[in-house]
Amino acid sequence: MRRLITVVVIAFCLGAVIGLGVLIATQPTGPRTETTGTALIGGPFTLTNQDGERVTEEDFRGKHMLVFFGFTHCPDICPAELQVIAEALDQLGDEADEVTPIFVSVDPERDTPAALKSYLSNFGDRFVGLTGSEEEIAKVAKEYRVAFKVHKENPDDENYNVDHSAIVYLMGPDGTYIDHFSYGTGADEMAKSLQRYL
Repeated sequence: MRRLITVVVIAFCLGAVIGLGVLIATQPTGPRTETTGTALIGGPFTLTNQDGERVTEEDFRGKHMLVFFGFTHCPDICPAELQVIAEALDQLGDEADEVTPIFVSVDPERDTPAALKSYLSNFGDRFVGLTGSEEEIAKVAKEYRVAFKVHKENPDDENYNVDHSAIVYLMGPDGTYIDHFSYGTGADEMAKSLQRYL
């Protein structure tokens, strides 16, 4: 009889512990947040292209955009990524006409429209280069969730480096975020992914 009582007490205690655990796990831990499922990447901008023309996001409507932030003095990441984008678009053939690759400078001090034009000519004639004032670049970088930091030894340093995010964003014809490609994604993989959206 004593053994039966012991078993019943243990079972009751175990049930109480499990029940308490379930109750705690199902309680809200903070205010409820409703999400739309849409990434908050991208937004309106006014910048200057490599031909010295002022453009806005509306000038790119109707086509997909591949948006990458970098700078023309970048020693490795930027040229490697631009080459991957160029190769991926080459693989798409005529479908590449539906995509505008955009290179946004995070170094407006050195990346004039003329500098962008010369630099991007190394990667074909599809790329659009965008630059602007420091305030304009900071604004568009914030809209695309891009971090960057200029490293200068002194104000007169002309050989400074700029750390920056290395993500290629795929935006839809209406300007909304669709997908992104991390640094290291190969041209073949990027081309196959792009084909799914075109």
